[in-house]
Amino acid sequence: MTKKTSAAAPVLSPRALNRATLDRQFLLRPAALGVRAAVEHLLGLQAQNVTPPYQALAARLDGFAPERLSAPMADREVVRIVTLRSTIHTHTADDCLTLRPFVQPARDRELTYFRAGLAGVDLDRLAVLARELVEAEPRTMRQLREALAVEWPDADPQSLAVAARCRLPLVQVTPRGLWGRSGQVALTTAEHWLGRPAEPAPAPETVVRRYLAAFGPASVKDMQTWAGLTRLRPVFERLRPELLTFRDEHGTELFDLPDAPRPDPDTPAPPRFLPEFDNLLLSHADRGRVVPPALHGRAWQGNQAHRTLLVDGFLAGLWKREEDAVVIELFGRLDRARREAVTAEAERMLRVLHPGTPYDIRFGTVVPHQGVFRKTAGAVRDSRNTL
Repeated sequence: MTKKTSAAAPVLSPRALNRATLDRQFLLRPAALGVRAAVEHLLGLQAQNVTPPYQALAARLDGFAPERLSAPMADREVVRIVTLRSTIHTHTADDCLTLRPFVQPARDRELTYFRAGLAGVDLDRLAVLARELVEAEPRTMRQLREALAVEWPDADPQSLAVAARCRLPLVQVTPRGLWGRSGQVALTTAEHWLGRPAEPAPAPETVVRRYLAAFGPASVKDMQTWAGLTRLRPVFERLRPELLTFRDEHGTELFDLPDAPRPDPDTPAPPRFLPEFDNLLLSHADRGRVVPPALHGRAWQGNQAHRTLLVDGFLAGLWKREEDAVVIELFGRLDRARREAVTAEAERMLRVLHPGTPYDIRFGTVVPHQGVFRKTAGAVRDSRNTL
């Protein structure tokens, strides 16, 4: 159960939480940081697909260009690996070797869902064999399934591959993840790819501080949602003497670093185009600091997240890039000034990610209560530009 605070704790409104989180996420103003420093501060970028990390950094960094992420990935300074919430993230090499051990209890718990398909399988032997296979040469999941099935022909092949992924820190080797050069997913161990051994998991207090620096103020349940872990309350209690405490409008206790930014709630927040599964929308149990109550669940369709548009810091629409256009679907009306600001931000994003590409910018409206795109016959802007 979420702990409630005393009435003496200051209350932070959704707008105050929004501005604090946007500031730490580099979404109030572009950050003059290098890619590795930004990825480290953000504790990784959600990366189910290849392009989202690039789109996430284009929205956050001053002077970003795709090669600024692609080059360190090719040089093995950042990697793609399953970590938080059992999803693929782009992490720095250092975080790959430490955050993965930190969330290993969640990977062990994940294995229990596949126990029926792993009956009779020695998981320690599986880990040894899988390591030998992927370190001899990178393997696709299909190749890994087929090789492991030779040893355990009565087991479920998919469960065998999942077990290897849960027991070992498997990274996706390049060219997968490189801008404009991505290939199929092939896996090897983080230690083999990076040329150094795994490191002990960091102290949980260290990770709590880093989480608050990137996503705070936040509750215990918020961090547990972000990490996919449980039983973090004792860690926050140990840190309580050095943290500030607040409460949200529902009375939930929130923790924060004393020197972390908490801007005025009226601080301007420019429009931002975020990729699908952006961690801004996934790293809190209560997403009300970004998603208005009336739009709860509208950024998703089944298990798939839409690309989202923030206006004044909050979810205001969806977007997609077609072959020759950025299509912006709004949940409601925008005044002229905000519509022009959204258009300008779309143009900036295209200059960063697709320079020299002809494009249209089209506006439409999301079908009510469905979170899906309408045809853009009613576009209010359809002006071709070449950047």
